[in-house]
Amino acid sequence: MRTPEGRPLRVLLVDDDPLVRMGLRTMLGGLPDLVVVGEADDGAEVSDLVTTTRPDVVLMDLKMPGTDGITATARLRDHPDAPAVIVLTTYDADDQVLQALRAGAAGYVLKHTPPADIVDAVRRAAAGEPVLSPTVLAGLIQHVTTPDGERREARELLGALTERERAIANAIARGLTNREIAAELYLSTATVKAHLTRLMAKLDVANRTQVAVLLHAAE
Repeated sequence: MRTPEGRPLRVLLVDDDPLVRMGLRTMLGGLPDLVVVGEADDGAEVSDLVTTTRPDVVLMDLKMPGTDGITATARLRDHPDAPAVIVLTTYDADDQVLQALRAGAAGYVLKHTPPADIVDAVRRAAAGEPVLSPTVLAGLIQHVTTPDGERREARELLGALTERERAIANAIARGLTNREIAAELYLSTATVKAHLTRLMAKLDVANRTQVAVLLHAAE
């Protein structure tokens, strides 16, 4: 998969383990539609590297001795042309994964995930498609109790959506792609994208995964 401009997808690797970075660089570097444009071993370096290397996707380790992946991900939310962030983790039931998703990550992959699945996640994140299945997301959320204040805030935000926007938000939480949502709601894909842009602005979220997190938080 290439960008609309026809160039390879640009990937930034952030992990304090040089062996992990080497493995990812070797795996991604051998593909014609992907290129590794930079590496960092500390989240503190990410913002500046994003400015200089302009990645489409950041593969972000969660636990680093300096600035952690959650903090680094949150700092990218207001970055111009912010890339999609996929967090790397060892455990799929880690509370920090959910915190990273709330901070703006598009999804996560386990470090022992098969290479083909990691590549697929990078391509899907770059395309703005779901990286995290709703089943996995629901399982994560079960490990963290949503405070009443956050639940009320989530419900207030969702209350500002139109009926059509709420239907699209619910479909996103079920893991549907824009094309699948368009077919289900008898809309064009362009119309779905327009509704999605508006509802994300109303909810003040950066990506589809955060829409799903917000819906689950309101339950």
